[in-house]
Amino acid sequence: MPVQTILAETAAPDATLALTRECPHCPAMLQILSDLVKQGRLGRLEVVNLNQHPDWAAERGIRSVPWLRIGPFELTGVRDRAEVEHWIARAGSAEGMADYFHTLLKEGELAKVEATLRDHPEWLGSLLPIVANPEASLNVRIGAGAVMEGWSGAAALAALIPELGELSRHADARVRADASYYLGLTRDARAGALLQKGLDDPDPDVREIAREGLDSLGSPES
Repeated sequence: MPVQTILAETAAPDATLALTRECPHCPAMLQILSDLVKQGRLGRLEVVNLNQHPDWAAERGIRSVPWLRIGPFELTGVRDRAEVEHWIARAGSAEGMADYFHTLLKEGELAKVEATLRDHPEWLGSLLPIVANPEASLNVRIGAGAVMEGWSGAAALAALIPELGELSRHADARVRADASYYLGLTRDARAGALLQKGLDDPDPDVREIAREGLDSLGSPES
């Protein structure tokens, strides 16, 4: 099957499905997506047979199928109809991108989050709901932290200073500690006043992180 395109009459997220003739799960995925196009839930479906277009897969780093893109979301592996509808409903929303990053980090797809943000640094703030959630799993919080560290000193991280400032006053000390750490990573003098307040935090870990952050900014108040 070569590349084919299926169009719907109404505006909706577009999707791309990559498959191979050997894939036992791909026909079911194709049927789900085709039905959603007919219902107008998807605006366009592009189907790529990787047996015919191996270079297409290589350009995108696709190593397994089924591979699905819905709007900005790239998903690998078998997805049932409910999961597909979940991502259709979230395409184009800030909440959807936050949900997507959470899912990728939960599945150990740190590299995919980093690659996505290299192309769209304006989406870095979509990690903040993870920072703000003290109940997020440890591997997700660690993954979000690793991503944030990669943006140390960058304008995209400095743009989040107001939101990080709010989180540095969160009721949970874990959130305050993480927010203070990321404020220090901004390497931006505007974070200094916020970190200064952290020196009086009731939690000793937050105070230490705030002090280290001030040191990283070269603040004489540290």
